[in-house]
Parts: sequence; structure tokens; C-alpha cells
Amino acid sequence: MKKALLVLAFASVSAFAAEFSGTISNSHCGAKHIAATQADAACAQKCLKGGADAVLVTSDSSVLKIDAASKDKVASFAGKKVTIKGTVSKGTLTVDSIE
Repeated sequence: MKKALLVLAFASVSAFAAEFSGTISNSHCGAKHIAATQADAACAQKCLKGGADAVLVTSDSSVLKIDAASKDKVASFAGKKVTIKGTVSKGTLTVDSIE
């Protein structure tokens, strides 16, 4: 019983939301759109509409895939700098909120 509670407590700690800053891009273009210009936004939006996965490129050029359930939340921010509150599991970011 104690082991089960310890495992459950550890799992809940790893699920806390955190804040991530960067640029919304896509799996095809990756870090190309880190400058967040109008051209970056147009290309990122085109690739997302074409079926590419949404990603967040952080200031240190790390790329986090955005989960499918959050794609609609980030679509209008493609090619733009954002701050996301969410959780990461196995390299995939689940978005709670985006600014």
C-alpha cells in the first residue's frame, strides 16, 4: 500500500503545469520560424494546414511537439512568440493556456 501511494505521489508531481516560452512552429519547418516575422507566420500556418504537427521552439532551440488535442489552441499563434502553461510528457506538450 505504501509503495502504491509513493508511486502515485511521484506521478502527480511530474504532472504539474509549467510555463514555456518560445515560438509556435510546425514539425516540417522546426526552428526556421524562431524570428516570428510575418513570413514565418504565413509559412507556419500553411504547413499546419497541410498536416504538419504543431511544435513549440524554445529560446534554446529545443523543440516540443504539441499534442493533437492542443493543436486547435495554438493554430492561430503559428509563427508567433508565445508563453504556454502546460505539462510535458515524453517530449509532448499539452497546452492548458497560451498567450
